Amino acid sequence: PGPTAPYTGMLPGFVAGHYRRDDLSIDLVQLARFANARLILGAASGIDRASRHIHVEGRAPIAYDLAAINIGITSDLPSLPGFAEHAVPAKPLGMFARRWSAFRAAVQRGEMPADIAVIGGGVGGVELALAMAHALRQDGHGAAVTIIEKGRALPGLGPRARAALLDRLTGLGVVLIEGAEPRRILHDAVQLGEDRVVAARLTVGTAGARPQGWLAGTGLDLAGGFISVDRQLRSSDHAIYATGDCAHLPDPRPKAGVFAVREAPVLLHNLRAALGGGKPRSYAPQRDYLKLISLGGKSAVADKFGLRLQGAWLWRWKDRIDRKFMRKFTDLPPMPAPALPRRVADGVIEALGTKPACGGCGAKVGGETLAGVLATLPEPGRADIRNGPGDDAAILRVGGTEQVFTTDHLRAFTEDPFVMARIAAVHALGDIWAMGAAPQAALAHVILPPMSARMQGDWLQEIMAAASQVFASAGAAIAGGHTSTGAELTIGFSVTGLLDGPAITLAAARPGDALILTKAIGSGTILAGEMARRARGDWVAEALLAMSVPQGAAAGILTTAHAMTDVTGFGLAGHLMGICRASGVAARLNLDAIPLMTGALDLARAGVRSSLYDENRKTAAAMALPDDPRADLLFDPQTAGGLLAAVAPDRAAACLQALQKAGITAAHIGGITEGSPFISVDYSVSRLT
Repeated sequence: PGPTAPYTGMLPGFVAGHYRRDDLSIDLVQLARFANARLILGAASGIDRASRHIHVEGRAPIAYDLAAINIGITSDLPSLPGFAEHAVPAKPLGMFARRWSAFRAAVQRGEMPADIAVIGGGVGGVELALAMAHALRQDGHGAAVTIIEKGRALPGLGPRARAALLDRLTGLGVVLIEGAEPRRILHDAVQLGEDRVVAARLTVGTAGARPQGWLAGTGLDLAGGFISVDRQLRSSDHAIYATGDCAHLPDPRPKAGVFAVREAPVLLHNLRAALGGGKPRSYAPQRDYLKLISLGGKSAVADKFGLRLQGAWLWRWKDRIDRKFMRKFTDLPPMPAPALPRRVADGVIEALGTKPACGGCGAKVGGETLAGVLATLPEPGRADIRNGPGDDAAILRVGGTEQVFTTDHLRAFTEDPFVMARIAAVHALGDIWAMGAAPQAALAHVILPPMSARMQGDWLQEIMAAASQVFASAGAAIAGGHTSTGAELTIGFSVTGLLDGPAITLAAARPGDALILTKAIGSGTILAGEMARRARGDWVAEALLAMSVPQGAAAGILTTAHAMTDVTGFGLAGHLMGICRASGVAARLNLDAIPLMTGALDLARAGVRSSLYDENRKTAAAMALPDDPRADLLFDPQTAGGLLAAVAPDRAAACLQALQKAGITAAHIGGITEGSPFISVDYSVSRLT
């Protein structure tokens, strides 16, 4: 469901303060790019085994031939009154990590006492309690940490290792209550009986391994809610495999990550065998395994075959093992340069560059090249067709009605056709919204990469479902379209819109107008960084989400704008220059006020650039720019970017307030000035880096 996956073996070290959150996070976006895998950022919610589709919240179902499930477990306690409102499960990690960080910060600020209750006295609960007690002690606070266990704590451990952990609990002042079961969770306590409560401003659930609830609706054979598998890791439906904590093995084992890691090669072999023919392998889990358990500080205890080893050297050993494991996911080979034949014509290498070409608007033809070609075309020569210089869409007169018409398509930059189609639809609608029109109808243009007929149908279904959502929410309908096959996925739309008054063009900006931008910039740089495996997964996920946000609501608020455009392939500077040239004015930008996507500035500082950057940079000839990486982002091509509007000064504050109230990332970034087309850039010297 998110762009990262946590390695829980390092969770106690993170809680204790020995690791940063990034140290135990596997970046799935970078890993998927390295593996040429399609990553879907969404939560699975069910399986339709008859049609072989996975259901994911908020999107079209995803087809499969074979499916492998490894969704882990949860330590949620849904039947315990008050748990959902006042407690947090230790798994999955994301929610717990946020709650722990917020609690620790609040204790440091003196806003609440350091009272913690841990429900569950297994190895995980004890290790977590020790880590929290150590961290708060390091912060200078006397933590009151209590472990509540309905049975006997630390079952399954050898007596020597168990004794070491109990001694450590005593040493850190952690209270262990055995033979007690919580009845209710309150906002500041855990109620054990009628007259017995444990003070707790943070209550953490670690009691047992609970299966994800949606597995009960799959119709698969389950054991205690977990998926029963055979020795080949197949479920009762042989098209579905399961591994890790969500699987129940023929010879059951504890819920521990060591088994999932060792199941992986067998799973890979058996999936390949099922798809291409071959003999499956059986998985034989080991009888026992080495448990290295952190003691809060940088020391650990080991348990295997009843033996006990303890000391700082064990923690260092565990740390080396964990970091070596994580390096397998982070130390990936660098992105290769595009393959070229040994003999090429002059200019080929310069034209292709030293990296793969960008998708989205980064794949557009440069503005000067395009303008040169368009200048050779004849004027429409018809009174019912009107095009101003650089207008976002053509204006057609049909009877007494004016209609705007535009077309746009994007080379895919994500392996997820649903997300790509949603972004392409929002992008194509940008020209309609920018001219103040109401979206009316769309024709789809889809190029699919080579694939089987069934997969073509599955991908088209996802593409059209996403596009239909976007156009329907905008008040438009998909009237048809055209499909073909080609080398790679490309999605585009031709769109019409109806005008209820004069079109908003580029040509009516006036000196004194305020410039308002409705989305942050930086998507081209982030997408280029993602292709090079230099962008963090959470940056990419945030950028994809921003590109998926329609601009209809923003356009409705900006209906009084004198001039407006959508910021796309030519970047903020290029599109603003389009307004300046069409209106015969100059402009001023406040670099400090321009919103940037998270991570875009970091990548710009590192020299990451989109394929179209150099062409867009030619706009700088009519600009006064500081030597600042933020200025480079003015030339960054945007996909499904925001609206750039020139608004009368007496309307600007009200428009900005309305946009922000509607949840739109809008900013007043500068203004229109008198003069020939030129853009000056103001900036704070203190922010130069």
